[in-house]
Amino acid sequence: MDKCSACAKKAHHPDNIKKSLSNRLNRINGQIKGVSKMIENDTYCDNVLNQITSIEKALNGVKKKLLEAHIKSCVIEQIQEGKIEVIDELMSTIKRMLK
Repeated sequence: MDKCSACAKKAHHPDNIKKSLSNRLNRINGQIKGVSKMIENDTYCDNVLNQITSIEKALNGVKKKLLEAHIKSCVIEQIQEGKIEVIDELMSTIKRMLK
């Protein structure tokens, strides 16, 4: 698949999924700003590292939720349309996520 056809694809998740992901990302954004302030204020390194770990876990939660939504909507629909190449795309995505 070339970049142009990949860019042409659009997600079409329900509003509640989009709202949930957006809320989570807004909280993560706040956490990142907090870490920046912690560093500016010379906060003890262990405390900053713990906060960064928390951010990583939150981002992993967003990835899992989005992956689930992707499989339940985009992937299933493309398979139903006979576009089985979506399986290769999904496997590549999962491999990247597991690195």
